Amino acid sequence: MSAFLYIETHVSYNEKSPCVSNNTMREKLIFDLSRSGRKGYTLSGDDLPEMPLDSILPSRFLRQTPAELPEVSESEVVRHFVRLSNMNYHVDKNMYPLGSCTMKYNPKINDYTCDLPGFSALHPLQPSETTQGALQLMYELAEMLREIAGMAAVTLQPAAGAHGELTGILLIKKYHESRGSKRSKLLVVDSAHGTNPASAALAGYQIISVAGNSDGRTDLDDLRSKLDGDVAALMLTNPNTIGLFEKDILRIAKMVHDNGSLLYMDGANMNALLGITRPGDMGFDVVHYNLHKTFSTPHGGGGPGSGPVGVSEKLLPYLPVPIIEKNETAEGTTYSLSYDRPESIGRMMNFYGNFAVLVRAYTYIRMLGPDGLRRVSENAIINANYLLSRLLERYDLPYPKPVLHEFCLSGDRQKKAHGVRTLDIAKRLLDYGFHAPTIYFPLIVSEAIMIEPTETESKETLDVFADALLSIADEAETNPALVLSAPVTTPVKRLDEALASRQLNICCSL
Repeated sequence: MSAFLYIETHVSYNEKSPCVSNNTMREKLIFDLSRSGRKGYTLSGDDLPEMPLDSILPSRFLRQTPAELPEVSESEVVRHFVRLSNMNYHVDKNMYPLGSCTMKYNPKINDYTCDLPGFSALHPLQPSETTQGALQLMYELAEMLREIAGMAAVTLQPAAGAHGELTGILLIKKYHESRGSKRSKLLVVDSAHGTNPASAALAGYQIISVAGNSDGRTDLDDLRSKLDGDVAALMLTNPNTIGLFEKDILRIAKMVHDNGSLLYMDGANMNALLGITRPGDMGFDVVHYNLHKTFSTPHGGGGPGSGPVGVSEKLLPYLPVPIIEKNETAEGTTYSLSYDRPESIGRMMNFYGNFAVLVRAYTYIRMLGPDGLRRVSENAIINANYLLSRLLERYDLPYPKPVLHEFCLSGDRQKKAHGVRTLDIAKRLLDYGFHAPTIYFPLIVSEAIMIEPTETESKETLDVFADALLSIADEAETNPALVLSAPVTTPVKRLDEALASRQLNICCSL
């Protein structure tokens, strides 16, 4: 509620016009635009049957007094929401450098294919005889993802990355239980995404943290000391969250497997690996994808997502049902849903996955092909290293380079010398027209600034972004008060963090 009040009371407007100068757009509430009797529609009552509302809904659900809705013309409604949309930041507007989120530009052809009537008008309860095209697409997508990851099979059911993690951990748990082993521990490297320990805990495991070494990679000695007969698996991101490839991955896989444990890969950073190397070849038993990231679906703000899971041979019997099967007969090829999996962990989602995201990913992969997918990763790596080279002299780099698709700087230098925190740098970046990068993650980097440019940004865009961060470094030295007061050009100015903290504490205590 406090957030709602903050927005409503702080977004002011000019009485003469919804927009004002000084590079700041302020918008009236739509209720302020309302004028009695003004409408954006005309209904003819001649051919409409009379149907009292209480014949459709029980009277207890009906309003006793009319709703006070805004009365505005069609043009005013359109302009109001267009102006609001222009205030929003989105990947079609400019670069979105969120490290570990892979906010790449999304080709519009993906949306076109997703909106084809044969896909958009389907209902999941239709008989499979009437959904052969959709089943074929899902079967072929799973096969492509299986090949890309080097795994034995892929399930498309999970609805997002964390959901894929939970699915993978439940598969691991079922594997051990089927062998009469009820292992209770799960190892997670300290640079991991927060969803890793959360998913493992949700599956009932005790979480044990594995330390990183001075190079930012897994400390093999610490790993060795924590591997025992009660460890079910190690969860690892490769490349890890500071953009470094785990060069000892084959040794790690051998250590884990020699212990009778399994190896799980968080596939959030697959954008660095496409066509170059495969998790299955590294020794991973489970890997989840983030289709909405690596394979290009607009995401953020809660969705949509998709987190398919690939598994090695030993986990095949436990995959979620139903499985899409391809059937070759004399009459031709058909596709069906198989529920005959007695050892399955069961359903992870109603029906078969987030279908619209699957269509977009299928389109993206088919448009690029194997060579195109490899160029995606190569360009992502080139972009990250180029951008890093531009920023190295003004910001600290806690771990060695080169990096892969992303990198993690530190704002320690600016904080210690001038009192300018990473949070202040991020807020000031908004004034330069860019969304802030990921900050304060991973936790192993003090004052972390985590940047992932993706492959879709041009050198010119990278240079403008780099120039902005370099200018902010200059401002931190010459005019720190400006950075500490940022943002100054956005519709909503800097949050009073002390007040917000007090309000949050009050809300939490209620």
